Amino acid sequence: MEYFGEFMTVALVHLLAVASPGPDFAMVLRQSLVAGRRAALWTSVGIGTGILVHVAYALLGLGLIISRSVQVFGVIKLAGGAYLLYIGWKSLRARPDAPTTGQVVSGRTREYTAWQAFRIGFLTNVLNPKATLFFLSLFSVIINPDTPPGIQLFYGLYMALATATWFCGLSMVLTHSRIRRGVARFGHWAEKVMGTVLVALGIRLALASRF
Repeated sequence: MEYFGEFMTVALVHLLAVASPGPDFAMVLRQSLVAGRRAALWTSVGIGTGILVHVAYALLGLGLIISRSVQVFGVIKLAGGAYLLYIGWKSLRARPDAPTTGQVVSGRTREYTAWQAFRIGFLTNVLNPKATLFFLSLFSVIINPDTPPGIQLFYGLYMALATATWFCGLSMVLTHSRIRRGVARFGHWAEKVMGTVLVALGIRLALASRF
């Protein structure tokens, strides 16, 4: 019980961070509306797994080096922006489904393997510089340096699991049959809208001088 108060603070701060709109949220939204429930769930698991990367370098003290190195942080920022631009551009190039038996089949999901969907979520989270700064602040300001490494690792595992659970729940809601039927009315234009959002996020991320 000695670290219960600290854990509750970490859990609350993490909840506020993960629930706020950002690249992770936008990607899960895109996958839910465009690729369907299975892909959205695997993308959510990828995002949660990406949290472990941030936790690892924060525990090893590498986060401080990354944040203080203009060159390293700049590379992460540009890579994250470029990745969002890439996914967004692919969405903007979406074409209507090919007509079958004289009709256009709207709402058809794009096929992703479990690995492809997982990788999208993983890279989106790992290459997000905002996540880098968040975990650096968390492990240097909120979490006491004297907290045993095992307890800090537990915090990290909790945040990874909580993140994956949050986005999996969001994916389940967004892929509900009623929402899917509503999106189907707009066909490939829904994907173009999400592509525009991702491109805008990518440009903002790449050009941001600070967060």
